[in-house]
Amino acid sequence: MRIIDIINDSKNPVFSFEILPPLKGNSISKVFGIIDKLKKFDPKFVNITSHHSEYVYKEQPDGSLRRVSVLKRPGTVAIAAAIQNKYGLIPVPHIICKGFTKEETEYALLDLNFLGINNLLVLRGDEKAGDSAHSDPAQYHAHATDLQDQINKFNQGVGLDDIKIQGIDTPFSYGMACYPEKHEEAPNMESDIYYLKKKVENGADYLVTQMFFDNEKYFSFVERCREAGITVPIFPGLKPVARKAHLSMLPKVFRADIPEELASRIRESKTDDEVREAGVEWTTKQSIELLEKGAPGIHFYTMSVADSVQKIAEKIF
Repeated sequence: MRIIDIINDSKNPVFSFEILPPLKGNSISKVFGIIDKLKKFDPKFVNITSHHSEYVYKEQPDGSLRRVSVLKRPGTVAIAAAIQNKYGLIPVPHIICKGFTKEETEYALLDLNFLGINNLLVLRGDEKAGDSAHSDPAQYHAHATDLQDQINKFNQGVGLDDIKIQGIDTPFSYGMACYPEKHEEAPNMESDIYYLKKKVENGADYLVTQMFFDNEKYFSFVERCREAGITVPIFPGLKPVARKAHLSMLPKVFRADIPEELASRIRESKTDDEVREAGVEWTTKQSIELLEKGAPGIHFYTMSVADSVQKIAEKIF
């Protein structure tokens, strides 16, 4: 079933969340543990992130340097299949540009279609050190819209080099990302919304925001999108703060402003337990207001905060 149909048919706000596959050498049990905590809230879908490897250079005894992968994760396809088979939940694997060739993307699409997994979140992916090696336009997509074009052609039964693909009985449906506080590389919000509209015109069924902590930025963003003619559902993405380090880390990594009211509460907290309590209270308040004012649901980013998300969901869903 397509996510957009679930959204449109749901009588209640939609609860969904995102998980991070385990690092290599770690068990999938941690992923299952998060789902076990949250499945009672009737999640309509579960997103599975995708990340390409990061590398460091380790000095060898002879003084030479060896390139070593430090963040290689199990395939998103495999995790999606495991979730679908174990829980019967709808998995939404991320398909990204960065670090994956067009051919690798086609193999992933073939595998997902074979497994009956037909919902995606289509993203450019984060820039990482060494990505200049992945800039060959003949092999790699530069933008999410380029990746979108490949998926659209695949849905029509056309693969790379215009090779015909048989058996695409259920085309992929997909959502894409948006940024209430503007994508860091966009020159201005008008430009960001211009390209966002292109994504929707090219087939994105719904949008999921980057995390934010100030609801007014979401409401203002949605209003500007509607004025621009973007009519698809726009899901607010939320993550409760849980550590004092989040005060500097989240704005740096995700370009999300933390309102002073929340920032001061974090600074005054003596322990991370107090920070987690503040994060649960703040995100609960955010969620209630968002739903009261018409958001289609709440999408939670659970990395390192699954217990907090559980507490919030108990109050909201």
